[in-house]
Amino acid sequence: MDGLLFIDDEEGIRRSMVRALRKESFKTYTVENGEKGIEFIRQTRSTISAVISDFKMPGLNGLETLAIIGRLNPEITRIILTGYATMETAIQATNEGIDGFLTKPFDNAEIRAKLHEIYIHKRLRQFVPEHVYHKIHCCPGALKPAFQQASILFTDIRGFTRLTEQVPPETLACFLNHDYFDPLGEIAYEHNGTLDKHIGDSMMVGFGTPVPLENDALSAVTAAIAMQRKTVEINDTLKNRHGIKLRIGIGISSGRVFSGIIGSIRKKEFTSIGMAVNIAAKLQGLAKEGEILISQSTCDQLSGQIDVTPLPPVQIKGISDPVYAYKVAG
Repeated sequence: MDGLLFIDDEEGIRRSMVRALRKESFKTYTVENGEKGIEFIRQTRSTISAVISDFKMPGLNGLETLAIIGRLNPEITRIILTGYATMETAIQATNEGIDGFLTKPFDNAEIRAKLHEIYIHKRLRQFVPEHVYHKIHCCPGALKPAFQQASILFTDIRGFTRLTEQVPPETLACFLNHDYFDPLGEIAYEHNGTLDKHIGDSMMVGFGTPVPLENDALSAVTAAIAMQRKTVEINDTLKNRHGIKLRIGIGISSGRVFSGIIGSIRKKEFTSIGMAVNIAAKLQGLAKEGEILISQSTCDQLSGQIDVTPLPPVQIKGISDPVYAYKVAG
């Protein structure tokens, strides 16, 4: 968190908030009304990642202020501070996409804990398993950009381009969302994977990032096996739907990656970058329908717990030496 802006028309409350947050790693700024808060964000929006605003103020109230700030920068975490918390206020705040509530009078320790909870939950609620969220909640620094060991999984639909030419858009969207992204995403979640992104008809899943766990490579491979098995069940339900069949190939590689929240002011995401990502994507491209291809680095971490068949080495752009790959048996 780079900076926090606190908006309140009472000077004593502003001083209290600064004292409450003085031990935090981020810098706290204060202004006395909504208009000045909005102007502050216009001038320094790249340095502010959270705004706390009092609800009842002269001029613009807190919800009006935070709504405008949200339009200026959707990435800012927005929190309303109020001693007038009513159901009507809560509903209005929800409609405006406010991220959380704080109430007056506030306790210093409580407000610090609540601020971290709201901020971390906003960043992670859409793409990490619940237990990983709790680990990061205990250690917010886990989201800072860093190099770490991880296993990366890519899955992709075979023959998807041809499918887009044969199937109506509404049917295709339903197929992608309900018969592919949703069930396979749940499998990744259940195996401690972090859904990194959807890329067209591909999914990228990280194991060991942002939080390393035990046997991340094994988790990635067992998740891939479960995904391929799930396609059999899904295809049983698709037999009478316009001839659609879910056919996927999967690639997995392990190694050192750079992970962190990166992107523009309008769009950020937690993602991983590195050779393991490139190799996993390449192996996915080589995998045939129903196949799971893994790199040497992933195979070495399985300790013989998964049956694999060695393949001829493949040449990957950007890597001078051939890459040794294995096909997961069955």
